[in-house]
Amino acid sequence: MNATIDIQQLLPAWEQFRTITNIAPIRDEAHYARMHQMLEALLDETSGDENHPAMALVDIVGELIETYEARRHPQPEATGILALKFLMEQHSLKQGDLPEIGSQGVVSEVLSGKRELNIRQVRALGKRFGVSAATFI
Repeated sequence: MNATIDIQQLLPAWEQFRTITNIAPIRDEAHYARMHQMLEALLDETSGDENHPAMALVDIVGELIETYEARRHPQPEATGILALKFLMEQHSLKQGDLPEIGSQGVVSEVLSGKRELNIRQVRALGKRFGVSAATFI
């Protein structure tokens, strides 16, 4: 694309847009909160219509938020075992309460990492908890 950009025309428009919206790389928690509010307002406005003119702004603000979160609020890498432990806690289950895996001893070995879940166990756990079997892989 050989389009030339008139910087002298672009800068005043950008400055006006930035002043009105505060859309810029997020540098602190207060700006992060404002961008979240803006994203919610944009999502309300677009009502899921992919062709709405504001969808480009949804993408831009969403990417700014995602970049900030990845830098400031990194999520630990989730594993199937962590998901299983979480679901067990949420459902108040003990090791002996998971016949889908096997005996309490087998469950203990799985939770400690000494044994891996097989495909039958993964499918059964997905069905029991109403989640994708991929959750446990």
